[in-house]
Amino acid sequence: MTSGFSTLLRRFRRRAGMTQEALAERAGVGVRTIRGLETGERADPRVTTVRLLADALGLEPEEREELLAAAVRRGGEPPAESGSPAEPEPPAEPVAAPAPMLPASAPSALDEALADVADQLAQAVAARWQREEEQRQVHDPYPLPVRWQSVPEELTDHWANIRRLPAGSAHTPLDLSGRLDEIVAVYRRIPSGRLVLLGRSGSGKTVLTVRFVLDCLKSRTRADAVPVIFSIGSWDPTVITFRAWLTAQLTRDYPGLAAAAPGGSTLAAVLVETGRVLPVLDGFDEIADGLRRPALESLNGTTLPLVLTSRPSEYAAAVAETDVLTAAAAVELTDLTLDDLADYLPRTTRKARGGDPTATAWDPVLTELREHPEGRAGANLAAVLTTPLMVTLARAVYSDTPGQDPAALLDTERFGSPEELEDHLLDNFTTTAYRPRPGDRRHEFDPERARYWLGYLADHLTRLDTPNLEWWRLGCAARRSTRTLATAVVVCVVIGLTDCLVGLLTDTVVGQILDGLMAGLLAGLVFGVTYWFMVAAKGAAVAPTSVRMRLFGRGGRPMRRIVHRLLIGVLFGLAFGSGFGALHGLSHLLQGAALTTCLRAALGDGLFYGTVFPLGAGPAFGILALLETPLDIRSAVNPVSLLQENSRTVITQLAVWAPAFGLLVGSCSGVVIHNMPTFMGPYNWNLSGALKLGTASALGGGLGYALGLTAWGQWVVFARIWLPLTGRLPWSVVAFLEDAYERGVLRQAGAVYQFRHARLQGYLARGYGGRGR
Repeated sequence: MTSGFSTLLRRFRRRAGMTQEALAERAGVGVRTIRGLETGERADPRVTTVRLLADALGLEPEEREELLAAAVRRGGEPPAESGSPAEPEPPAEPVAAPAPMLPASAPSALDEALADVADQLAQAVAARWQREEEQRQVHDPYPLPVRWQSVPEELTDHWANIRRLPAGSAHTPLDLSGRLDEIVAVYRRIPSGRLVLLGRSGSGKTVLTVRFVLDCLKSRTRADAVPVIFSIGSWDPTVITFRAWLTAQLTRDYPGLAAAAPGGSTLAAVLVETGRVLPVLDGFDEIADGLRRPALESLNGTTLPLVLTSRPSEYAAAVAETDVLTAAAAVELTDLTLDDLADYLPRTTRKARGGDPTATAWDPVLTELREHPEGRAGANLAAVLTTPLMVTLARAVYSDTPGQDPAALLDTERFGSPEELEDHLLDNFTTTAYRPRPGDRRHEFDPERARYWLGYLADHLTRLDTPNLEWWRLGCAARRSTRTLATAVVVCVVIGLTDCLVGLLTDTVVGQILDGLMAGLLAGLVFGVTYWFMVAAKGAAVAPTSVRMRLFGRGGRPMRRIVHRLLIGVLFGLAFGSGFGALHGLSHLLQGAALTTCLRAALGDGLFYGTVFPLGAGPAFGILALLETPLDIRSAVNPVSLLQENSRTVITQLAVWAPAFGLLVGSCSGVVIHNMPTFMGPYNWNLSGALKLGTASALGGGLGYALGLTAWGQWVVFARIWLPLTGRLPWSVVAFLEDAYERGVLRQAGAVYQFRHARLQGYLARGYGGRGR
């Protein structure tokens, strides 16, 4: 139960606009201390600690006294004064937003409201994974058998811990054997509610977790937690705590849970903190090698019931480095048997016409496996068809595709090893997924071209060493020089054309084409150099951003960013302005002017433009830094919505930046022209010239910045221009990615796409072989 001190501390912290982490860092105490004081878990704050908090919050004298008085009342007596520093606390770590402090006067009404939210979440989860099962044809004609067996004892905790027995109690292992339709019953036999599902690639872990969630939801009562699948491979335990990550993922996948809850937190945070969510963590093996140990240690720091899936070797390696998952039982998925294949495969294909109605095209294959298991063909095929992944691929290629005979799998001339058989199934899977179907309204992509494009995407992910296909990083697998060249060329063309179109309103065609050519070439060069130092040389990508005004921030970092951008703008303007002015002056040679006259014009124009553009570009770049804030990519519903949101962000930025840049350049031109040295001679400059320069600068500079230094602009440069132009991707990239998702080749994980199977990604990447790089 909360106290007056808890409420007061929380109110002062929020008024100061500080997170728990920020207050802990500024006060020099542990973040767990802050959290405990605000939730009521710590009932005796020391006076020294309270004073540190008051200093960090910048409280007025009356407020300090009020906070100290509340602390004294909370503890029942004044805490002892001490000259020693506050008690040592664990190091600060990011945590979830605090659970809302529910008023004690109406707990039943609020509990009922939270139960309603949990019910709505359960409905959304059920609908999502029901569609996933239908897309994967899990129940067509019936789910493949998935069984499991016990694992070595070193991969499980003590059974006394798993069974939550008191000290000194006798304990025996639990019987956890079962099959797909028994997974919920098996899980409910585990008192700790913590289970690890191990299985090699393609063994059916994801199918099992989906079935677990759906069966749980079918028998769920309002008091039960809602099982939710989380792809744990995206979690970095060194950056964000487990509960905070769960909250962020819930908000990403179910945006309605971002709504405010009583106490100022979010509905997602409340559901996590109150134990109304059962985490089903899929893909522990997908966490980076160096993060598996801290991830397991962080999971062991909680008592939350959970289900965790992983490949056996990765989980065993993490256990060897630290410890098993506390209080967790573990099982390992087993291979499919010949009886499983004999029951399943014949029911996936059509009956033979005429003759025996029970005969199917799979009979020769099953006969070979049964009667000649030691033969070369039978042994190779038996080694492949042991996982649900390969069986579903075989079904897709031979049962679902007219005119295909599965007896071809017995051809040892074509397939001399299990690996060649696997590659054959993977190779034909994409062809099968993209074959035309009568009445199919999806985009029609040529299977060979689609496989080439998918191969490029798989190779791209392999080079970046990530399973996440992020649209804003589609150019990052290219060489840094290639990225810079592509950006510079596109900026050059766009700014050159823009300058020509604006100038044609007042100048001659020949003169303006020359002016646009100079502006484009110089802008491409300067933007290319700027892009190299700000992006390409760091091997980074321009991340999506949002628009929000921030004058000051923690540690003064936003202000330093503004100053940094302002200096970049000044240097950019100086380089472009002086270079353009010099070229503009020398261009008079083409009109027959004397060399000395051209040199004087080059010096004068270089001085003029070299002064005007820094005065405009510096403040304009600073304004952009003021408006720009990092976007929480994890909160995106899907890749397309994030792309659309970022495009709106860029439009908003340009709506502010372009006019500001144009006005600054245009207005500064008049000031500078009246202060030019007299020896430069008279200048023919008027309002029309200022308007033309301001308009061309606003449009050209804005488009150049958007294309070179924003995530959406880089998407346009690479995904919409460069990669389609070089044949690596289709022109309609979004349509292609969405189509691949609908065909089951890709899947969505929040703001990113992933290949449906890691094995498929690896095969396509090898097949692409770096062509078209």
